[in-house]
Amino acid sequence: MRLAFMGSPAFAVPALQALVAAGHEVVAVYAQPPKPAGRGQQETPCPVHQAALALGLPVRTPKRLRGNAEEAAFFASLKLDASVVAAYGLILPDAFLTAPTRGCLNIHASLLPRWRGAAPIQAAILAGDSETGITIMQMDVGLDTGAMLLREATPIGPQDTAADLHDRLAEIGGRLILQALESPPQPVPQDDAASTYAPKLSREDARLDFTKPALLLERQIRAYHPWPGSLALLGTAVIKFLGAELVAGEGEPGEILDDRLTIACGEGALRPTRLQRAGKTALSTSEFLRGFPVAAGSRFC
Repeated sequence: MRLAFMGSPAFAVPALQALVAAGHEVVAVYAQPPKPAGRGQQETPCPVHQAALALGLPVRTPKRLRGNAEEAAFFASLKLDASVVAAYGLILPDAFLTAPTRGCLNIHASLLPRWRGAAPIQAAILAGDSETGITIMQMDVGLDTGAMLLREATPIGPQDTAADLHDRLAEIGGRLILQALESPPQPVPQDDAASTYAPKLSREDARLDFTKPALLLERQIRAYHPWPGSLALLGTAVIKFLGAELVAGEGEPGEILDDRLTIACGEGALRPTRLQRAGKTALSTSEFLRGFPVAAGSRFC
């Protein structure tokens, strides 16, 4: 099948690789433009761009598609059977959605209509969902509102982080898109009344608010690993929480209750299991306390 692939982050790479391995003709890969990265702030291609180059595929990196008549004309000239979209990062105008014979198929990291939007993996963990999954969707002009073609669920375990789910879902997405292309399923409209929205995350979301229940903070730490992370201040030190467990305890929110770094929350208490100071190595809590002693009665904020 003659395809274009549109994606940017690591989540989309397994799908691109699966399409090529299955023998589909990927005639164009669309990805976000290279961005400054690393200490030297050198222009660096995104993961899909890098994977496409390794596969010998042509890559296009337009900054915008909306109002881009030249790019729309090129896309139409490809005479595609379908376009596969996975976390591309740009909204596709109608000219792009309708150009391929079978339209554009999206690999979405949730069980739609649950968690439409930019951060479905994190939202599912934050909400305490028991499962999430992949939906292959026929794209329309709405935000993740198109008809569903295939869905596959995976459980969310009590220790699962966003990184864990990311890798599992990326693998499922690569497998499911092949099924959708080889044996086109009957489209099933979404129930708009049951939809939920997962907004885009920012660095400001990383701050831990200890006035919240410990249960919610434990979920946040797992949901925001590895990005945007979960941070709190202890004096002037910025501490990153990489793991935590729920424990008994009560006190003023943010108060350290004992020598094991148990932290009182708005409801219940939280004990970090892995921590990292800015610019330092990630450590277990016991290792962290040996190099950075913290007295009971101190307070996170």
